[in-house]
Amino acid sequence: MAEKAQTQKQQGFTEKAIKTIVLILFALLVFSALVLPDLMNQQTQMVSIGEVSTQEILAPYSVTFESRIYTDSAKESAASEVQAVYLPPDPDIARTQLQTLENSLYYMSTIRSDSFSNETQKIQDLKAISSLQLTDEEYIDLLELSEQDWISIQNESRRVLESVLRESIRNNQLGTVRSNLPAIIDFSFKNEQTNLIIALVSPYIVPTSLFSEEQTQLAKEQAKSAVKPITRQIMAGEVLVRRGEIVTPADLEALTTFGLGEPTDQLTLLLNSGAIALVTAILIFIYYQKRRGPAINQINSVLLIAFFFLLFLFLEKFLVMDRTILPYLFPIAALGLTLSIVFNFEFAAFMSTLLIALTVYGHPRGIELALYYLLPTLAGMLVIGKARRVSSFIVTSIVIGLLSAVIVVAFRFGDGITDWIGLASLIAAGFFNGVAAGTLALLLQNIFAFVLDVPTALQLMDISRPDHPLLQQILTLSPGTYQHSLQVSNLAEQAADAIGADRLLIRVGALYHDAGKTENPVFFVENQIRDKVNPHDNIDPKVAAETIIRHVPDGVALAKRHRLPSRVIDFIKEHHGTNVTRYQYSKALEAAENPEDVNVSDFTYPGPPPQSRETALLMLADGTEASARANTPKTDEEILNVINDVIDFCKDSGQLDNTDLTLRDIQTVKESFYNTLKQSYHPRIKYPEQPKQAVVAATTEASNPS
Repeated sequence: MAEKAQTQKQQGFTEKAIKTIVLILFALLVFSALVLPDLMNQQTQMVSIGEVSTQEILAPYSVTFESRIYTDSAKESAASEVQAVYLPPDPDIARTQLQTLENSLYYMSTIRSDSFSNETQKIQDLKAISSLQLTDEEYIDLLELSEQDWISIQNESRRVLESVLRESIRNNQLGTVRSNLPAIIDFSFKNEQTNLIIALVSPYIVPTSLFSEEQTQLAKEQAKSAVKPITRQIMAGEVLVRRGEIVTPADLEALTTFGLGEPTDQLTLLLNSGAIALVTAILIFIYYQKRRGPAINQINSVLLIAFFFLLFLFLEKFLVMDRTILPYLFPIAALGLTLSIVFNFEFAAFMSTLLIALTVYGHPRGIELALYYLLPTLAGMLVIGKARRVSSFIVTSIVIGLLSAVIVVAFRFGDGITDWIGLASLIAAGFFNGVAAGTLALLLQNIFAFVLDVPTALQLMDISRPDHPLLQQILTLSPGTYQHSLQVSNLAEQAADAIGADRLLIRVGALYHDAGKTENPVFFVENQIRDKVNPHDNIDPKVAAETIIRHVPDGVALAKRHRLPSRVIDFIKEHHGTNVTRYQYSKALEAAENPEDVNVSDFTYPGPPPQSRETALLMLADGTEASARANTPKTDEEILNVINDVIDFCKDSGQLDNTDLTLRDIQTVKESFYNTLKQSYHPRIKYPEQPKQAVVAATTEASNPS
């Protein structure tokens, strides 16, 4: 016993070490699934303004956003359309220019009247006036003008300049104003005089309305502020950048909106993803510590669940989530349905929630997709139950499809982004998702059943049909055993339902638990003809015990030959546990001269004792039904005594030690057995004897009414 305990302790330590390693690797792979897609996108889709794009990049989903590039461009355009702001005409400028002209005219008059200078000297003096630009001939004409003409030219020059400077003149208008001077000069002047007046006046025509940079800038800012932000709508599948095109600022802005244009903070990405992976691993660790179901805690179960969890996660992160329609087509509910069928609803809901949370993490439409995945998955798991019929998968597919379509409509209808074609496509994708989830779950449950050697409900329903070859063999060769199995099945199934055990598995196990009796049917009392010789009376008790015990390994061999699931074979192995064939053992003790010479192991079933609630229930139901059939209890008290004797014996002999049956479960089982047996062994009314002629006459009259 000590060696066995030590071996079990070592096995337990090894299993914990393997599970720890699996959990660490699982967390690392989850971290990789969260990080690698972003890092790969940055490497393959990083572009810069002015570079030539090496690939065509499409929008993974529809989005509407405020475009800073478009808005800034519109503001600059509005500012460029603002006219320059000029101050009102300044009269001081006109006065100054008129005074300057007056000084120049006075200086020229002085030169003209200088009697001490010759013509050449006078021309040199006139050229000293920088504003006066004349040819040598025009200087000579100026000097040779009569005093009257000179006075007229001076007066006209003053008048013309004053007239011009009274108007608002801007920098850009100087050329126009000067070119219009001939039209302002009195037509009585000759051409030479007109040209001289223009030459005298033109240098003094300056802007009277000055440009205001401050007010112009203020006007531009007001024009910019009046521009409303411009939104840009990009539809799913729209080309963001074509291969071979030069990337513009608007292109880069669109790419950045989808997280494709500029590198994200890699340290932040690593820290966030690491935290998410760590939290996921901690939650799974806590769940497995609190929920110690044998099915989910087996090494092969842990490995298979982790494999498919990561497979779904990697497929979605690398191939699905960056697309437009694919996220709505991907049948993520299939994994939840499979886990619910093979294990239980609670575990399936827990793992599905984790998978969906990791899948939508970081996605712009995370809330929409989370509800799109989670709600139909939970509804599908509630509808499918243990999937005892193929129709369950069909109904579940319809439910998932309908809920998916409703969620799509709730989020996309009237959102201003999705058009009618897009909405119809997503609704169709939702229905396809339902069909794909149901179909894939049907396939996955068979994979899980094969790898874990756990029978599915459909498989159990199939092998429980009366036309199964082994059941037909039992019915044909040992009809009493078949009837006994049906009664045990009914008894155990009702009790299983009462304590929440797997009633379908118990029903199938009960049907096959005595299959080995077909190898020697007449040796078992239920198959013996009444009043015939009992073969047990004429043979050695040890041989009789060996023959009886033999029906267990014979049943295992038949079950394997007919490829029954190992969980069903467990019922054959464990339904007698390590009990003793008490009748033959007692006979052997009576016949032996020395009771110590009788080896109890020769009369002991090979076992093992029941290892689950289901096989324990079968042992209790089998013993109770056999005892009730042998004793035929008449009263409620006798029925209770039969039940208590069987259950107490199994409990006291340690047959229930390896199961997780609680005292409350055992009490519930007793009550269930009592209610079932009470219906089978209730007292019947004894009908009074009647003369045969009267019975025949009454029957004839009833069948031939007048």
